[in-house]
Amino acid sequence: MDVMDVLNKYNQEVTATISVAEKKHVDAAVQGAKEALKTPFSPYERYEVLMKAAELLVERRDQFAQVLALEVGKPIRESRGEIERAAQTLVISAEEAKRIHGEGVPVESAPGSENRMAFTVRVPVGVVAAITPFNVPVNLVCHKIGPAIAAGNSVVLKPAEVTPICALMLAELMEEAGLPKGRLQLLTGDGAQIGEWLLENKDVNMFTFTGSPRVGEYIRSKAGLRKVALELGNNSATVVHHDANVEQAASLIAQKSFNNAGQVCISVQRVYVHEEAFESFLQVLKEKTETLVVGDPTDESTDIGPMIRLREAERVENWVNEAVEQGAVMALGGKRDGALYEPTILTNVNDDMKVCRQEVFGPVVSIATYKEIDEVIAKVNDSDYGLQAGLFTNDLQFAMKAAREIEVGGLIINDASAYRVDHMPYGGVKNSGNGKEGPKYAIEEMTEERIIVLNL
Repeated sequence: MDVMDVLNKYNQEVTATISVAEKKHVDAAVQGAKEALKTPFSPYERYEVLMKAAELLVERRDQFAQVLALEVGKPIRESRGEIERAAQTLVISAEEAKRIHGEGVPVESAPGSENRMAFTVRVPVGVVAAITPFNVPVNLVCHKIGPAIAAGNSVVLKPAEVTPICALMLAELMEEAGLPKGRLQLLTGDGAQIGEWLLENKDVNMFTFTGSPRVGEYIRSKAGLRKVALELGNNSATVVHHDANVEQAASLIAQKSFNNAGQVCISVQRVYVHEEAFESFLQVLKEKTETLVVGDPTDESTDIGPMIRLREAERVENWVNEAVEQGAVMALGGKRDGALYEPTILTNVNDDMKVCRQEVFGPVVSIATYKEIDEVIAKVNDSDYGLQAGLFTNDLQFAMKAAREIEVGGLIINDASAYRVDHMPYGGVKNSGNGKEGPKYAIEEMTEERIIVLNL
């Protein structure tokens, strides 16, 4: 069997070695997951297992966080926060396991059906293939396996090949928590090849994927009539109106543009500031950003660690340099040291630059100005993506107009686009995907509604 190295993203040294799954392993994992569905696993038992897993995850927070810092390059303080959120995701999933329900359907109101009664139940879809990304490799795994298990499914999990170690640790933890044998299968290795084999296997009933629009579109094209839930890219916009609290807006945008080196789907990328507030906003944003420490993610003082690969940092550097050549102004940052890229602020940008039009997925924020409300709503909507957006304003009419007209899955008012808590519905429109995460909403995706009609 082939093996693959997992690197420490800060110093590029090998931190672990994983096996590379072959087709026979993929087919065995799917078959094992399917067979496990034959063993009864009641809602309350699912609740107990998920609650125990959450408890164990909290106990091992520091161990998981240390691994996260190494294999992702995520700063250690941020890594601890991810583990705490992941535990909450499991708790929420556990609670939802006891709340899955159908509804009464008044078939008796139809002529000739006076002696009938009907109700619906929600049943598991079966085997769920969960394909997860590198950037949040514990919490996003929990957002897939937690609801899937809560709903009564089996899961075949494929974590990103560059960050698989936490997923392996989580699988061991789920087994220790009492998850029945076969309910969670895990495959490591080449994502494209394993994904292809999963798509070819007709015993997989649903695919849930977080990653790029290109791969998401491919999965949808190959999945046929099977269920698919996709959480894809974004180039998140946040609007700062002239009546906003500039200090608050700049502080939150500095915080939510550069965390995890900007490698977050809802990280702030495009900022539209009313021309009356531009100068004061830019000054505060620069002041807040200059305090951020770039360096070793295991150091408690570090705010921004390395990007996931050297070539990704080089790509971001090239996009920024190209924008500057096209007329953008480098207000701050722009320097690269290996896979480390400084938090960077660009002004005088236009919407056709790559740093605005595409998804940077790096620590870069671009600022443009606007005059009118209709103008800025059009600018936000001039995007292939629509996951989340932010709006800072105290104008209720503007807020309500934005709620109706901005084309996103979530609009965050008086906070940046990157706000998320784990029990809210989370998902996008356009090239940002379809379906919702958040345990309650994911369970709806991962179950089928069945109607039962009684002839009395």
